[in-house]
Amino acid sequence: MPRYDYIIVGGGLAGLYAAWKSSAYGTVALITKSIIRESNSYYAQGGIAAVTHEEDDTTIHFNDTLTAGAGLCDKGRVDILVNEGPDRIREIIDEGMKFDQENGELALGLEGGHHFKRILHSGGDATGRMIVEFMIEKVLTSPKITLYENYSLESLITHEGICFGAVCRSDNGSKTSFFSKHTILSTGGASAIYSRSTNPPSTLGEGIAICYKAGCRIADMEFIQFHPTALYAGEEKTAFLISEAVRGEGAHLLNKKGERFMLSVHPLAELAPRDIVSAEIYKQMLKENSAHVTLSLKHLDSKRVISRFPTIYQTCLKLGMDLTDNVPVSPAAHYTIGGVETDEFGMTNIENLFVCGELASTGVMGANRLASNSLLECLVFVHRAVTITNTSEYKYLHKLDNLSQNSHYPEPDKYLSENDSSLFGKFKRELSDVMMRYAGIVRDEESLIKGQNEIRQLEASYKNAFSGWLYQKTMNLIIVSDLIFRSAIYRKESRGAHLRSDYPLNSNDYLFHTIIEKDRIYEKPVDR
Repeated sequence: MPRYDYIIVGGGLAGLYAAWKSSAYGTVALITKSIIRESNSYYAQGGIAAVTHEEDDTTIHFNDTLTAGAGLCDKGRVDILVNEGPDRIREIIDEGMKFDQENGELALGLEGGHHFKRILHSGGDATGRMIVEFMIEKVLTSPKITLYENYSLESLITHEGICFGAVCRSDNGSKTSFFSKHTILSTGGASAIYSRSTNPPSTLGEGIAICYKAGCRIADMEFIQFHPTALYAGEEKTAFLISEAVRGEGAHLLNKKGERFMLSVHPLAELAPRDIVSAEIYKQMLKENSAHVTLSLKHLDSKRVISRFPTIYQTCLKLGMDLTDNVPVSPAAHYTIGGVETDEFGMTNIENLFVCGELASTGVMGANRLASNSLLECLVFVHRAVTITNTSEYKYLHKLDNLSQNSHYPEPDKYLSENDSSLFGKFKRELSDVMMRYAGIVRDEESLIKGQNEIRQLEASYKNAFSGWLYQKTMNLIIVSDLIFRSAIYRKESRGAHLRSDYPLNSNDYLFHTIIEKDRIYEKPVDR
């Protein structure tokens, strides 16, 4: 029963940064579901949005975030993000993080929804990998941090509304109960629960389900952001992300006639907020009975395209496509805007439990995430979470010894057979097809209710198929799916990433966050 001052669960930027920051105040266990280099952060292409140029202004960034958020951003949290963000950027630069430069200054890109070039990038289109590698080096060289790779979060250790750590399972089936003064979860979102997704296959939202079962409040799960431009390489192929920065460099979206269809839709055309671009691509696909539209770069400088987007260019080449010409794209599930509700310090309604990164719903994203705000959100709110644990305002309740002496820990489950793994894979595919079919880019009441019923049928069909750990994993995915369906049914309007064909307009009656807690769904006013 190892004990640490901090337990960090999750190996993306939020988890790595939390481990590094926490190591200044005590011992740290960093627990990752797979290897440390497998996360959404690692594959992030675009960059980090922050005000670093003297001609830019945090007020502009603030307003861009609110506009993208379509009325559901909590203004106080957005103010924190845009004003504390530049400090966090300066901190990691001072620590040795290298961002791309032009003529001796930071090279800044433009992405959808931004009215100023403020996207810092590294390695061209490899920002996520570069910043994660930078943080990994910090983590691996710290004597205060112990790394546990290939350990999955199974449950939280809680008692009377207080968190004392987490139970995690290694790949060989053994369980370990980690006790801590402070537990910080950053296990990522749930977008891989959809059959067409840009996320790693393990990004299934299990952290959301585990927090929900522990009593956390879950917010805004109806808002799943579909990235407009994922490479379309056939129905059975992985949806490889074509970064928003590609459109920021001047790429055009074309229909079958070769027309730029975004020009008449939004003043920013291809650089409109993601929800608007995704919805219009979806409409074009329906109109043309096509599985994709075209992203055209043939009018751009090919050498510039290759040097700016080397990873995307090489990936396209492997699939027989040329990024400097035309490539087929269509939307794919990309980012979970909702998640576990937190306050402005990343604290949940469970004492000593903090949640950061895509797992969290901080109120910053509103109904639609502004491009490249997510990595900045990781830095800003992790810093606040770790800092608050070491101030007089935060009071840790010392009941750890009494709890641990009276706790029972079940024996490890048996090893999984090939039949178990195969059957679980079948269940996941069936569930992800239901999610894509009934809770995709555009929804309506009839389809949502039908999808919800099919999820219940899946639950009944597989109820006795698994035991132990696999049963828990199955139920976690059922819970996450149900949270999405319930929230989407509740919000009878179209707003941001939530598009209802039966309620195509937004309504002032729905200016609230959708909260689900212990089977109760209710409304929480937006901080305006």
